[in-house]
Amino acid sequence: MNSLFAAYPALRNAMPCVDLAVLPTPVEPLPSLCGGAGAASVHVKQDNLTSPVYGGNKVRKLALLLGAARARGARSVITFGGAGSNHALATALFASRLGMHCRSILGPQHNAHSVRRNLLAALRAGAILCPCAWRDTAKEARQRFFEAADEDGLFPSVIPPGGSSPLGAVGFVDAAFELRAQVRARVLPEPHVIYAASGTMGTCVGLALGLAAAGMATRVEAVRVTTDPYTGMAHARALFRACNRLLREADPGFPDCPFPEDRFHIREEFFGGEYALYTNASVAAVRRAREDGGIRLEGTYTGKTFAALLHDADSGALRGKQAVFWNTHNSRDTAVLGAGADWHDLPPALHRHFEEPVQPLDRE
Repeated sequence: MNSLFAAYPALRNAMPCVDLAVLPTPVEPLPSLCGGAGAASVHVKQDNLTSPVYGGNKVRKLALLLGAARARGARSVITFGGAGSNHALATALFASRLGMHCRSILGPQHNAHSVRRNLLAALRAGAILCPCAWRDTAKEARQRFFEAADEDGLFPSVIPPGGSSPLGAVGFVDAAFELRAQVRARVLPEPHVIYAASGTMGTCVGLALGLAAAGMATRVEAVRVTTDPYTGMAHARALFRACNRLLREADPGFPDCPFPEDRFHIREEFFGGEYALYTNASVAAVRRAREDGGIRLEGTYTGKTFAALLHDADSGALRGKQAVFWNTHNSRDTAVLGAGADWHDLPPALHRHFEEPVQPLDRE
């Protein structure tokens, strides 16, 4: 949080933060996407390297969310996601390192190798995994909330799906200020557009607010990877206003920013209709990122986002533009994190992810 706190020092005392991330994350050029009909420049913002423990975009949000939990003396946290949720795993890993228990309410999702790895890593981290049907999420959460309260003697902290609360989104307001510092240091030119995965929207909305507050005219292309209401313009506007209000309450000097209607676009055409369902375009984008740029992506979030960037670069829509691909995928080896864990020790409802085949497009 150094970049935002440096610009607005009053926020430091108002927003307790734990030191989880190694910042700033690097920016590297992707020259293979330039030239011809492509962009003037394409860079990757390597948030896959936010932490040596577990990288990805969740670390920036959890620094604040777990900081708030620790400040109130919480001994447990509860969070939510699909069976293979990166957010749920990241929460479990970092909560454990802060001496807190983590209960993860997990809904069903399409099977993939990453689901298996994440479940084993979460089990190894000591998370209490609570699978249920999506329609039963509220009921399961209430039960686990009071279970934790009985064990700890105080209420647990509840962390929303993806960490995308107004406080969590502040982590990406800081990320935008961090990017501005890198532009000023001439690490990269000021981008015309940023491509980022839009799941629960905390990343994309935090970036949009931070860019506006930092005086940058960069457009955010929020590439949908979830259904409504998790990704949608109404949700984006509401989260933007709530995050802006939270920052202004903590420091009245923080600007009151209108939602950037002309600089925030939700890209629908790469979704595929269902969360965690790989598409031909996302699998092809994962392959191209690996072969042309040496970047490891996955098919649910970053593959679909990179597919949007590739489409625009290849079609000439980025001609003369400076573009940034925000890599939100953890690049640390989750197989190592789950080493020694036995899937038979998972709750029975999760065994299907090890007994049934992965989805067809994840079989290569």
